[in-house]
Amino acid sequence: MADFYNETLGYIRKQYSGTPEIGMVLGTGLGGLVEIIDIEKQLAYNFIPHFPISTVESHFGKLIFGNLAGKSIVAMQGRMHYYEGYSMQQITYPIRILKLLGIKTLLLSNAAGALNPGYRKGDMMAIDDHINLLPENPLRGPNQEDFGPRFPDMSRPYDPQLIKAALNIAQDEGYRLHRGVYCAVQGPNLETRAEYRYLRTIGADVVGMSTIPEVIVARHMGLRTFAVSILTDECDPDHLQPVALADILEAAKTIEPKLTRLMYRLVQEQL
Repeated sequence: MADFYNETLGYIRKQYSGTPEIGMVLGTGLGGLVEIIDIEKQLAYNFIPHFPISTVESHFGKLIFGNLAGKSIVAMQGRMHYYEGYSMQQITYPIRILKLLGIKTLLLSNAAGALNPGYRKGDMMAIDDHINLLPENPLRGPNQEDFGPRFPDMSRPYDPQLIKAALNIAQDEGYRLHRGVYCAVQGPNLETRAEYRYLRTIGADVVGMSTIPEVIVARHMGLRTFAVSILTDECDPDHLQPVALADILEAAKTIEPKLTRLMYRLVQEQL
């Protein structure tokens, strides 16, 4: 893998020589953030050696370098998912590269379904903890000692100070931002009524198909992490309605300006 990392970094360094402080995974709900980044360089994933390419139509596939709120950042516009057929190591390879480029903090977003009966479509949730139901772990196999320990601690996978700051910002802006537990499943199908009941029973507030592998790898490398879910549908097993991708994307588009503002202020005031 060392040769892969060196080849990837070598290509990126020829295109961009700066050292970003903050990495961002612009998942669903954060696409609009690109419009307020002072962009210095954009690199398409398909030109970066050993970079996986997103096959999801709504995930574009660019590595963006620039400045946001006076901070040097690198943003992944588009992420990879396990359901696309990639291994966990491939999904999280870009996070390893962001660390090697110099980032200290990783910010992420995703779309999720609301399991908690107190949550509503259009709300946001700061992830305080997670339940990993994906069938694979990105740390499985020989440990990469240069990155982190064999058995990394996960008692606080999401930075408590950043969560508290985000909740304060949301209150100041008048946004509904919950604090809860995110559960990741394999997908790509949505869940059945029985599965929603099960997920709620084991303690999940929302359910999605991403983020946790990236966070596991980020914490393995000692990065501060903060993640937000935008709630695009309500997963009430007793009143479940069919959901189409178009509905999810439309809901995400409605929430996007709020999440963009939240992340901007978090970068500006806390990082």
